[in-house]
Amino acid sequence: MASDNGRKIELRIKRQLGPNEKSYWEDYEIPYQPGMNVISALMEIRKNPVTKSGQKVTPPSWDSGCLEEVCGACSMVINGVARQSCTALIDELEQPIVLEPFSKFPVVRDLVIDRSRMFESLKRVQAWVPIDGTYALGPGEKIDPDTQQEMYKFSRCMTCGCCLEVCPQFNSSSAFIGASNVGQAYLFNQNPTGKNLKTERLDVMMGTGGVVDCGNAQNCVRACPKEIPLTDAIAAIGGQVTVHGIKRLLKL
Repeated sequence: MASDNGRKIELRIKRQLGPNEKSYWEDYEIPYQPGMNVISALMEIRKNPVTKSGQKVTPPSWDSGCLEEVCGACSMVINGVARQSCTALIDELEQPIVLEPFSKFPVVRDLVIDRSRMFESLKRVQAWVPIDGTYALGPGEKIDPDTQQEMYKFSRCMTCGCCLEVCPQFNSSSAFIGASNVGQAYLFNQNPTGKNLKTERLDVMMGTGGVVDCGNAQNCVRACPKEIPLTDAIAAIGGQVTVHGIKRLLKL
């Protein structure tokens, strides 16, 4: 694809060569091409990793997968906003385009972060439907259309981490599991088969790092790229936890 009459794109990337290395900034200038997104700009840098000042460097590292805002792997902070780089179009961004890794997760290298904490939290809340897939179970229990629509909203979560990046309660000194995982507990508590683990999920939500640690900042619902009503899930799970706690107290 031909460049657009010598037009340039300026990018500023926060680099870090390893988990315990010191971070630093590098500036790049690449030829503009119509329709570029942040991922294609990074790929252009990778072809010729030379900074704006002419220094030959190692190519920046980043993570990506589907490139359709489904997997969440390419999430990073772009011009101060937590979002996916695959849907961040160059034409819609102010320059220089500043790229940083998420600050709430350990940096593996450059823009690549370790999102293990999110997946470990999904294990804690047992965000799955418990079935034995070794034999035919027959048709499952029917779900009414209203419940299906409600569940669909939360099934769109791609564990991208945007809601955690903007959450003041989610940090290295807190055990809070974050809004996305509260949403997944809410989702699977509505599933007819998933309800079999509802008690275990609510036990987690009552404990350290559960929904009781939410500070109600509501940044999560504004940052979610899928517009998932995370605060609805937090309110619903909070109510379920209250009832669950009373039943525990009365030994019902």
